[in-house]
Amino acid sequence: MKRLGGESFALKRTWYVLFFSCLCGCLYACKEEVPLIVSMYPRIGMSGDILTIEGSRFGAEQLESYITIAGIAPTGSSYLSWQDDRITVKIPALGESGLVYVHKDGKKSNPLLFSNRTAIPELVQNRNFGLAPQISSIKPESGAIGALVSIQGNGFGASRERSGVFFTWNAEPSPAAPELSQEPEVVEVFEIEFGYELWSEREIRLRIPDGAVSGNILVRTPSGSSKPVLFTITGSPGTKTFKEKRSYTIAYTVDIQVQDAKAPNTLYLWIPHPVSSASQRNVTLLSRNKEPFVEPYQGTTLFQLTDLPAHTSTRMSLSYLVDVYTLETTLRSQSIRQTGDSPIPAVYTLPSALIPSDNPDLAAAANVIIGRERNPYEKARKLYEWLIHEGGIQWTPLRNTALEALAQKQADAYSGALLFCALARAVAIPAIPVSGVLINRARLSSRHYWAEFWIEGFGWIPVDPCLGAGTAPADFNLRQNPEVYYFGNLDNQRITFSRGQGDLSQMDPRGRITVRNRDYALQNLWEEAIGGLESYSSLWSDITITGMYVQ
Repeated sequence: MKRLGGESFALKRTWYVLFFSCLCGCLYACKEEVPLIVSMYPRIGMSGDILTIEGSRFGAEQLESYITIAGIAPTGSSYLSWQDDRITVKIPALGESGLVYVHKDGKKSNPLLFSNRTAIPELVQNRNFGLAPQISSIKPESGAIGALVSIQGNGFGASRERSGVFFTWNAEPSPAAPELSQEPEVVEVFEIEFGYELWSEREIRLRIPDGAVSGNILVRTPSGSSKPVLFTITGSPGTKTFKEKRSYTIAYTVDIQVQDAKAPNTLYLWIPHPVSSASQRNVTLLSRNKEPFVEPYQGTTLFQLTDLPAHTSTRMSLSYLVDVYTLETTLRSQSIRQTGDSPIPAVYTLPSALIPSDNPDLAAAANVIIGRERNPYEKARKLYEWLIHEGGIQWTPLRNTALEALAQKQADAYSGALLFCALARAVAIPAIPVSGVLINRARLSSRHYWAEFWIEGFGWIPVDPCLGAGTAPADFNLRQNPEVYYFGNLDNQRITFSRGQGDLSQMDPRGRITVRNRDYALQNLWEEAIGGLESYSSLWSDITITGMYVQ
């Protein structure tokens, strides 16, 4: 009996091993079958254009698979080709910009944003608009940061164009002028958070933006503003405080010197501008000497220079006003609930050329650093503390990559920020690099890089490994106890030009592009020369602080 019992146990154990092996294999296969979009061209287009989507796991044949653009599925005859790594399709009639997904076997890929060229904002003068938008209902009537909300009503417009949805935002009153802060301000839905899912005449679907607080919500269109409707922010595991407002005026230029050229020729310039966020607000163009070709687009303004003569020079000059707030966060990590349906975790945990989170050595290092910690906020804290103590961070530029910084245990602001993002993504924490300039006591700017990570129901949390390590440019006012301060908090002595990596598309596949690494914005394109522009040089100036006002 003992022997038979032993055989029975052995058979059962074998069966369990086979069962769980099959189950794990099935789960792994299911995970592998989820489509992955890597790139898309063009990112700006209109109905009738050919859209090319590249990636993997689309399937060798279309069968029952399909794509959606801003919630619209093209007809079967619109598809020109369908391969496992490439799809080409005619863009259907669109009323708005929106997210592109590949749908296969009931699974949905990560999204990429497609911008409808006809919905790109443009200057409109002497136009007689109709009735203001009206909100009839909001479902649900409360929600957490990042949650999906549906606004029902009318008069929203067929496309978003220059319209937007605004939530209440508030800053701590200034001790010097408390009366200026009595009326709450607003914060708009952000594209970086895939904020708008649908925009139509009678319905808007969106996600609650970072920085929103309980209060009024309203819709603004060129026809006017809706009446405000009360909305409650719930489920936050902490608080964000915005205070110590500083207003900066800045100026910068691009000088082009043409040596050899013949018509026809074209030079495109993607010039970054300060981005809007919960802590950087009211970005206002003060002046520019040329009208743009397209604006705004993914944090840049696109300029087009045509038929430039040989042996000539031209200058692009821009000036902006921007308000920057100190951001301080308080968070109860035990109250975090990872139950949201935001696309942010799927998108901002993917590897990229700058953020190699799928590198086996880097992933192994990240797991050693976090140990048994499972709380995302505490995992991020462990990664940050390891970086500032073991990462060898210094202010002097090293010109190394994130992987080289990990191997060498040496990093500068740039590689340190990228390394934090890579380590965070490797352990399933959504993270983005941020770039811009620091401003010292003499009002001189220095290029700088830091990071943000996302917590569901709370929003983006800043980390600055370089300043946290106590290393900074000359005459810069570091906050007290920088190691503690620069995890979760951010000073107002900086201007942000990019959040995440700007993925811009060439205007012509045959164009000759110029990439500027480690500049004040993280974007893949800066210049593109087309046609007979054989030889030219460009000089991009530093950011000049022309004025500063402290509230």
